[in-house]
Amino acid sequence: MSEQEIAHVMEEMPYGLYIIGSNQDGEVNGMMADWVMQVSFNPRLVAVALENDAHTLENIRKTGAFTVNFLPQDHRGMEVAAKFAQPYYDAKVKERNHTAAVAVHRKLEGIPYAVTADGCPTLEAATAWLECHAEQFVPTGDHTLVIAHVENGKSVLDAEPLTSSYTGWNYSG
Repeated sequence: MSEQEIAHVMEEMPYGLYIIGSNQDGEVNGMMADWVMQVSFNPRLVAVALENDAHTLENIRKTGAFTVNFLPQDHRGMEVAAKFAQPYYDAKVKERNHTAAVAVHRKLEGIPYAVTADGCPTLEAATAWLECHAEQFVPTGDHTLVIAHVENGKSVLDAEPLTSSYTGWNYSG
């Protein structure tokens, strides 16, 4: 297979879409991530792969804390997820003009949320959320795999979780 064919096949892999909440120095942040999974029953561990230059990764490295917010697989879930489609640093998007490249996106503005004891956001629109504390940072190419202990969580609404198959998006961060 060519690299292009491999990329096409891998982009077709279905994923859940989650909003990862973090904070640093009292400033909350949220980003959409799709490379999230449970990696252990005992202890309860999750892993999330974050781009090496992600603002959320900076925050987690500094505080060790983050949340994983599950969105419903419906129109409302897609509307909320779409607000997190931009990276925090606009400069990450190639071909942005210089004026746009210095912009930052504070994606939680206008989104109702509460914060955990560690200051990480839990979205009001979430069907469930997990509060996590990073235990390991594993370099994995252009991403870092953060393995974290699940400290707390809440199931708010029994609903199908939002997925890339439902949205048609192939990579969301």
